[in-house]
Order: sequence, then C-alpha cells, then structure tokens
Amino acid sequence: MAVFAPSLRRSPMAAVAERVFSGVQPTGNLHLGNYLGAIKRFVALQESHECIYCVVDLHAITVWQDPAELKRHIREVTAAFIACGIDPKRHIVFNQSQVSGHAELAWVFNCVARMGWLNRMTQFKEKAGKDRENVSLGLFAYPSLMAADILLYRATHVPVGEDQKQHLELTRDIAQKFNTDFGPSIAENGFGEGYFPLTEPLIAGPATRVMSLRDGSKKMSKSDASDMSRINLTDDADAIASKVRKAKTDPEPLPSEEEGLKARPEADNLVGIYAALSDTTKQAVLTEYGGGQFSTFKMALVDLAVAKLGPIGGEMQRLMGDVSAIDAILKDGADRARVIADQTIRDVKDIVGMVRA
Repeated sequence: MAVFAPSLRRSPMAAVAERVFSGVQPTGNLHLGNYLGAIKRFVALQESHECIYCVVDLHAITVWQDPAELKRHIREVTAAFIACGIDPKRHIVFNQSQVSGHAELAWVFNCVARMGWLNRMTQFKEKAGKDRENVSLGLFAYPSLMAADILLYRATHVPVGEDQKQHLELTRDIAQKFNTDFGPSIAENGFGEGYFPLTEPLIAGPATRVMSLRDGSKKMSKSDASDMSRINLTDDADAIASKVRKAKTDPEPLPSEEEGLKARPEADNLVGIYAALSDTTKQAVLTEYGGGQFSTFKMALVDLAVAKLGPIGGEMQRLMGDVSAIDAILKDGADRARVIADQTIRDVKDIVGMVRA
C-alpha cells in the first residue's frame, strides 16, 4: 500500500476519503483495556482508512503531570502503537502538542460550544467529583479540545469506547453549529453547504469496555491500587499468566449461551477478553468452553493472552531503549499532520473572517 499522502486541495469534504482520527492519553501504565478498547482496533482500521493516531499530551495536562514522567509516557504510548502493529510510515503517528492547530481550533470551538453542552458532560462530573471549583478550566473544556483534535483533520470516523460516545456527540454538535453559524461564509469560500463533517463513531467488538480482573463491576484502570486488577502491556509472560489465573470468578461452570453471562460480571469480562483477543464472539467462546469449569477456561485464556500480549511487551521494551528513534517518528508524524492542520486553520480563519498573511 502506498504511503499516506494527504490531499492539499482546497475543497469540500467530498474530496476527503474516509479518515480515522483517534488518540491515547500519555498517563502511564497502558493496559489490556487500552489495547482491546482502542489500539487493537487502530491497527485493524489501517487496512480500510487513512489513519491519524495521536498521543494526546494536551489532554493529559488537564491534571498536573510530572514533566519527566510525561515525556516518558508520550514515548511509551508511541512505542505501544508501533509494537501493536501501527505503521507510522503508511499512516500518521504524532503527539498533539507538536501541532499548534489543535489549541488554535479549540479556541474557535470554545466560542462555538455552549456552556450548557459542557455542563452535561458526564465524564467531567465523574472526574471533578465534589470539588468542581478547584479543577482546571482545561478539564472542563476537554471535550472542546477533543472536537478540535478530530475536526482539525476533518476526520470522518473515530473509534471510541462507550464512555467517549458523549464527547463525539458533542463534536458533531459543534461541527453542525459551526456549519450553521457560518453557512453563508462557508459557501462564499467555496466549501458548499458545510465545512466540517459530522463525524461517525466506530463502536465495535466484544470487549470495548474491559473490566477489572478483581471486580467485574469496575472498569480496568491504571489508577486501581491493585496491580493484579489489570494486565499491563509491559507485563511479561509470567505476570500475565499469574494475573489471569488469579482473576476473580464465581463457582459456577461457564454457561453455554451468552444470556447466561448477564448476572455474572467476572465471567462476562473474561469471556469478552478471550473473544476480543481471538477475534471471535462471546457466543463462539461459550460454544467451545460452555459447561466446563473456569479452571479449564482460564488455562486456555492464559495461553492466548501470553501469545498475543507477550510479544507486545517485549517489543515495547526494545523500542523504549532507542528514544531518538521514537522522537524521529513523532517529528515525522507531526510534520505530516501539520500539512493537513495548517490548511484547516487557514480555511477556518477565512470562514470566520480573520485577516491572515
């Protein structure tokens, strides 16, 4: 396949092929949930779409980050992308802060989005908790920056988990309001009836929301105090095997039908992980293992998880040993992303009515 070379034509959205944008925050301890919920799907989309994958470090600093750790985590996410199979030559891999258009378009969108829209964002309420007055303005405006990330590249599709779907709906609202507010100017500048696309979500797969190995009612998270609650992408084969064997289960055999998983969150989680790692369905897993004991199923899951995840951890370690190579990938990706982003910023300034050189 040819290397992705973005079009520089000044034209309506019809000129843009199906383009995927998505990002991962560099906040450390990438785990199985990040892999199955995001990165694994990023890899598959390379075969059917133009793909732009971003390490979203501007989002990371909505809460305080240790500067040295932030740099390490940016490189770690980049290493994970590549170790999992993302090709930075065919597609674009970069970190957000290297392309100033993200922040510039976010300000325009801050002036388009409504306070009421942002007040309804459930993730802000969850992250801010009862201390809303002391969180950063950046955390509140996070969804507006996310919209800018996506629409800066006029992406047509975004792979998202269920917990990010509301943010993508806001992105669509912002795009629609911008297109409506500046409709005459958009037409006068030769972009037809609308400049920004109404980006579609890509939500698919049996394990888009991976739960804790210690509590099937909680999402797998790097912030969980117990390292046994998650499989880190940097875990070696022994650690992966130990965590799967010790994962919480219940005393009942696996059901033979998917309906039987509904009241059994730990069983549902492990079956979903197996299905996602093996590119099959939960029902197919239950057809093979249903009626049997968890111990037999867990041994099969150990073998599968070690085979799929073990090489990723090893390759990440190798890549992290060559920081200059990772930085070169990020710079090349940022240079290529900037070509698209700069054109969008020029177009938006013309549409909004700003004077530019």
